[in-house]
Amino acid sequence: MIQNDTIIALATASGSGAIAVIRLSGKDAIALCDAQFRSVNKKTLSKEGTHTIHLGHIVDDNRTLDEVLVSVFKNPKSYTGEDVIEISCHGSPYIQQEIIQLFLRKGARIANPGEFTLRAFLNAKLDLSQAEAVADLIASDGEASHQIAIQQMRGGFSNEIKMLREELMNFASLIELELDFAEEDVEFANRYQFQELISRITNVLKRLIDSFAVGNVIKNGIPIAIIGEPNVGKSTLLNALLNEEKAIVSDIAGTTRDAIEDEMSIGGINFRFIDTAGIRETEDVVESIGIKKTFEKIEQAQVVVMLIDAKELVTKGDRLKNEIAQIKNKHPQKPLVIVANKVDAIDKERITNFESQIANLILLSAKTGEGVEELKSKLLDFVNTGALRNNDTIVTNSRHYDALLKALEEIVKVQEGIDANLSGDLLAIDIRQALYHFGEITGEITSDDLLGNIFANFCIGK
Repeated sequence: MIQNDTIIALATASGSGAIAVIRLSGKDAIALCDAQFRSVNKKTLSKEGTHTIHLGHIVDDNRTLDEVLVSVFKNPKSYTGEDVIEISCHGSPYIQQEIIQLFLRKGARIANPGEFTLRAFLNAKLDLSQAEAVADLIASDGEASHQIAIQQMRGGFSNEIKMLREELMNFASLIELELDFAEEDVEFANRYQFQELISRITNVLKRLIDSFAVGNVIKNGIPIAIIGEPNVGKSTLLNALLNEEKAIVSDIAGTTRDAIEDEMSIGGINFRFIDTAGIRETEDVVESIGIKKTFEKIEQAQVVVMLIDAKELVTKGDRLKNEIAQIKNKHPQKPLVIVANKVDAIDKERITNFESQIANLILLSAKTGEGVEELKSKLLDFVNTGALRNNDTIVTNSRHYDALLKALEEIVKVQEGIDANLSGDLLAIDIRQALYHFGEITGEITSDDLLGNIFANFCIGK
């Protein structure tokens, strides 16, 4: 997959802006730019040092396209490991396209999605998990997802995998060496140390696999379904949580006929709130469809917030307890938060005794904002942020998760082989398979199809 041609792409977002950055990478990047760049100090880029910036103009024959700053990065000290030029021009879409088209005519080609980072991987500037973290960093939209992507891009996850793989490979080499001296019955691999290593690898793999539950939530956000009867204040609560008028609020029952979704960050974690249609018996066809979608959203949600009218705690307390029990029985795995809304319109002393009777009950007024922060805090409690606070390695990539599961499966086989006192040649088979799956994560073992799938999801300029 190694390409020696020179590629070009817009590295900043498309559209108008103060400046735009156009990136070239490849063996002719500096020469191509030299031919079209006129330095104000009469400098030649190829003669200048790496990591230098030069003011001048990009010209097409005798026509000046723009005054620019050109940054020079010479191989191997560049992002891709090749010669790289970055042209900072004015952010007019016309200027951007004129410069790109000029270099296309002079021999460059448009970069494929993620091709700059692909070249960084192929030139050993990044391993595969670090390269994938670049895409996660670009897509991060919260403090937690940003923190995880930064840690992975710096090699936190891949370093852990590489150390395990290296230790396992050393033992695999000793075990396979024993096979060459089978007739002499010698033992190069210390079986006690080998047992310790397998136990340690098993523990690390289980910890990483378990972290995916948190990592996946942090990366994709936590869907929260807000459910309840019509007119209990679901839309008002959504607006209070988001601090904007996202949903229509009305005294008319059945106003919300479809699910309304929006995201917000709480404690660095993204939550996706879903305001659903009120659950009731209705002959309105459109509203019935909305209620059907409500039950679908409950299935998709990780946490369910059930909103009730605070007055009904007093007047219909037993019925509400039965309804809460029914939802818990139907969705036993989903955390359920009970929110008694409209406490501003009732004497709170009459309902405080229910706090000990109903688990996860929060007294709240979506209208005044009272109790909203308590609800946010309660929702954050459902996310295990301990690993994040401790800066532990957290797996967020489903490809890595799958490879870890397969590696653990092979390590378990090795452990079973040790317990059964199997011969070294049989142990070596399972060890090699575990090493294969470790290599898939960091990129020691790849295929063109795998790389194509990964980098196709990148933006073109990265």
